[in-house]
Amino acid sequence: MRGRLIRRAAAALAILLAPAALAAFTTARDDSVIIVSGKVMQAGTGTPVAGASVSAPSRGATAVTDVAGRYRMKVTTARGARVVLLARRIGYAPQSREVTLDRDSISVDFSLAAEAMHLDAVVATGVAEATTMMRAPYALNGKVAGAAIGGQGRERFNTEEYARVEDNAFTSTRSHPLSTFSIDVDRASYSNVRRFVMSEHRLPPKGAVRVEELVNYFPYQYQAPTDGRPVAISADVGQAPWNASHRLVRIALQAPRIPLEKLPPNNLVFLIDVSGSMMPANKLPLLKQSLRLLVNELREQDRVAIVVYAGQAGLVLPSTPASDRERILDALMSLEAGGSTAGGAGIRLAYEVAKQNFIRGGNNRVILATDGDFNVGVSSTGDLERLIEEKRAEGTFLTVLGFGMGNLKDSRMETLADRGNGNYAYIDDLLEAQKTLVRELGGTLVTVAKDVKLQVEFNPAKVRAYRLIGYENRLLKDEDFANDRKDAGEMGAGHSVTALYEILPVGVEKDVEVHEVPALRYQAGTRAGGNPSDELLFVSVRYKLPADSQSVVMRHAVRDSNVRPSGDFGFASAVAGYGMLLRESEFAGSLTYDAVLSMARAGLGADVDGYRAGFVKLVTETARLKSDVARKE
Repeated sequence: MRGRLIRRAAAALAILLAPAALAAFTTARDDSVIIVSGKVMQAGTGTPVAGASVSAPSRGATAVTDVAGRYRMKVTTARGARVVLLARRIGYAPQSREVTLDRDSISVDFSLAAEAMHLDAVVATGVAEATTMMRAPYALNGKVAGAAIGGQGRERFNTEEYARVEDNAFTSTRSHPLSTFSIDVDRASYSNVRRFVMSEHRLPPKGAVRVEELVNYFPYQYQAPTDGRPVAISADVGQAPWNASHRLVRIALQAPRIPLEKLPPNNLVFLIDVSGSMMPANKLPLLKQSLRLLVNELREQDRVAIVVYAGQAGLVLPSTPASDRERILDALMSLEAGGSTAGGAGIRLAYEVAKQNFIRGGNNRVILATDGDFNVGVSSTGDLERLIEEKRAEGTFLTVLGFGMGNLKDSRMETLADRGNGNYAYIDDLLEAQKTLVRELGGTLVTVAKDVKLQVEFNPAKVRAYRLIGYENRLLKDEDFANDRKDAGEMGAGHSVTALYEILPVGVEKDVEVHEVPALRYQAGTRAGGNPSDELLFVSVRYKLPADSQSVVMRHAVRDSNVRPSGDFGFASAVAGYGMLLRESEFAGSLTYDAVLSMARAGLGADVDGYRAGFVKLVTETARLKSDVARKE
């Protein structure tokens, strides 16, 4: 009797599953890529809901709305299929819609109703940590179930590490006419500063503020190369906003913007930290959602493997074609945190997997995602860096993604990415994940020029002294510029680099400390006025193509002009000034947060993605925090 019932149940289940199996078979044969786009707005007010997640759960597709509430995602399914779309955002009631995907593109809008935040929706982990995967439109204060929420007590378990940074001082042109440094396209400092100010409601430590990364976070209207080179140079000159008698020079490099479909095939290995420190919602849970966005952008020719480390390293997913997206996402979303951290062993295994699946002429890359807490079973930092450099020489590069708070090892993660010919980004929410892993995917994953160095020669007839703003940990010896064995920074597809120099012109009364040596008898051109050229400075850029070992040099002369600088110039100046104020720089002069806000608003421009409007909010909140600190003192 029991056996008969089991057989009947099995038969019934087979009948129920048959249509699904047939549908799966049909989908496998007739799948189409359908673009689903639209807006997510707040019910009743019609205001955009930024950072909302829009997904087609049954098809593994996910997108995140921008500051205008817009989203766009690719859904792979059979033409004419009925698919449920789900829109979610913390602080709002979720909304689902069933739609028929019967066209190449379809528009679907959502209207989310704001709801009260209940205590059971708060993720409280440890002391003084209450986080979510998104920046929520509210702040929490007080205590929940005995766990402190807010600023009190946070430092008790804070082991974050930041390198000490000293501002570049003014240098005499007569004594040192050359300034040489490695370019930097990392943006981690900006999103980390934003996390401190907007999420934790406190000012960041000075070591967390790298001014060049703040400036380079934003896209600018630079001219892309038109001569087949991977880099184009441009420059403009204006007044220094914090000192009216000084000049400010902006030097810009722009890499070509390459459409996704034209990028080389990717051989990616996700190296994911699943140690116990990764449990909070803004660590492993956010990490998985972030990499999911990346997986949804990959093409059939791309491949993904997943390696994890916690106590010991393990291969969770062998290298898998991106066309098998569901298998990749299932492996990714099944990861859980627990155990201690053995980052060294994980990196070795990840590089071995990358080597086994190496794509000649492709992008072979390990993507390390972690809070940076390498604390168990790791060889020395020097050995780790040498391993990464060795694999870099073999053609496998390293990208580092940082997550979470409390034990972020910022300086170590930046160093590892530098050694691996990659970049370092800090992901504080899904909006940042979308920016780094979707909108800037080419720059994050594909290197178009490596070992990029910049050298500026200042004309002593025009420039008495100069100061490079930022790049303090990227300075090189002048002789390193032509040394092809000296490692330097990399530029990815679509990346731009901005460098700012503050200049004390000849003939202007010296109002800053400048250490000068007497004029030399035998060195031509060392005396001020000895060079009749009308050039202010001369820029040289040296780079290598990704597969080459010999560098190529480009040159560009810059003249001082009275042409009014662009809004882009003013906005870059505002961001640099903001960084100087955060660092309490002695060179900030008369600058105030109000002045920064005025410059930023004047330079908003089209601001399609809303990044500049976000900066205005960041400066406003920073000024409020600074005022609160001053009152308490």
